[in-house]
Amino acid sequence: MDAVVLGLEDGWQYVVPGYAITFGLIGIYAVWVVRRGRKLSAELPDDERRFLD
Repeated sequence: MDAVVLGLEDGWQYVVPGYAITFGLIGIYAVWVVRRGRKLSAELPDDERRFLD
């Protein structure tokens, strides 16, 4: 009933932006994590880099 009053026949006006915001934030977070990991790994001395074994 409320959707008819608001003139919205379906909820796509909210679903699409909601998904776009969600996936956009996840993408930004993933880039931030990778960049931070690369920065931190560059700061470690070679003898403390366990992932090179």
